[in-house]
Amino acid sequence: MKKTYTAINIILILLVTVSFVFAQDKEKTPTGWSFGGVPAIAYNSDTGFLYGIILNPFNYGDGSMYPDYKYQVYLEWSRTTKGSGINRIQFDSKYLLPFGIRITGELSYMTEQALPFYGFNGYKSEYHPEWEDYPDDSESITRVYYRHERNAFKLTTDFQKQLLGENLKGLFGFGILNTEVGPVDIATLNEGKDEEDTLPDVPGFYDKMVTDGWITEEEAEGGKTNYLKFGAVYDTRDNEPNPMSGMWTEALITMVPEFLGSDFGYTLLTATHRQYFTIIPKDLSLAYRVGYQGVISGEIPFFMLPYYQSSYQTQEGFGGSKTMRGILKNRVVGNSVALFNAELRWKFFRTVVFGQNIYLALNAFVDGGQVLDEYGNDTYTEAMKDASEESLHLSYGGGFRIALNENFIVSVDYGMAADEQDGTSGLYIGLGYLY
Repeated sequence: MKKTYTAINIILILLVTVSFVFAQDKEKTPTGWSFGGVPAIAYNSDTGFLYGIILNPFNYGDGSMYPDYKYQVYLEWSRTTKGSGINRIQFDSKYLLPFGIRITGELSYMTEQALPFYGFNGYKSEYHPEWEDYPDDSESITRVYYRHERNAFKLTTDFQKQLLGENLKGLFGFGILNTEVGPVDIATLNEGKDEEDTLPDVPGFYDKMVTDGWITEEEAEGGKTNYLKFGAVYDTRDNEPNPMSGMWTEALITMVPEFLGSDFGYTLLTATHRQYFTIIPKDLSLAYRVGYQGVISGEIPFFMLPYYQSSYQTQEGFGGSKTMRGILKNRVVGNSVALFNAELRWKFFRTVVFGQNIYLALNAFVDGGQVLDEYGNDTYTEAMKDASEESLHLSYGGGFRIALNENFIVSVDYGMAADEQDGTSGLYIGLGYLY
């Protein structure tokens, strides 16, 4: 039987405890480097123990720009005992380069032994939740039927510069991505297991998609998708990590041309609007996000469908922790996808601990999304002609936050899907607000 455990690390409990013991009334202005980090701990019977650490230091300079920061670095290293892992470095600064140019970059290598994969076009691809818990002695379906393997190297850099006034900025960026995909390596997952607990080496959903021609030979093993990004960003937020007012709107064009060494050629349009309203000053706010991403030319390979472009950090998974909490990761993918999020955020307690400003917050949310333009070749379209019609995917839930100096924010969210075709629920522990 599949088991999944997630341990909320001890730092959450300690921060809450010491905040009451050492509570002070006056907020401090931090200077220099402020360090925050959380352990990553989880267990899954198919992929093994997850262990690692996330560090997110901020440099506030002389403190005059607080709550803004001079530099931010995000470091993540995590592994599972079955070979999956994340190695990621991210950097962000408005003050490193001259002429007011902001630079945001990422260098990462990610391995996934069992990445969720449910086909294309949302409800058009029927999901059988009972297959996720098939018995170990099944000879036709395994618990990793809706999974495939993926290894991805990524190097990205974005630059922003003011165009007109203080809030309108132009963006230029580039990225180098090399993705390797394939079926789940059953032999690796079975290493160290007793014979009665091993998974049978039978084809999964990804294998079926390749065999039936729904995934083409050209994309079946991955490839290079190097890109150029252009766009405009309008940003009036009063605080980036958790705004109480303002808006953040952007329109981006991502071009993946073959002359950059890409194995595929296509162009994406991404438009996202986020807005923030103060209900109770400093304490209660309403935030929402609406977004659209679609292919406007060329043909995108299936393994690039889950990436949602942004001027700050490209997110992964239409469905899951970064877009629709409680809905299965990668459940809502297609040639074009629309999404929305609405969230109430309440900062219910503030204190100062050892000279560091801390607040505790709760949030309640509704997330949703839908495929607007279907993905797939004629063979796939014909096979899915009698499938269910695509419609709105919905989820809802709540969460908890601990924030250090306004910027380092430990997050815990729990979301529930409204339709069992989207799964049941999800628990997510990480850093920051969703948007």
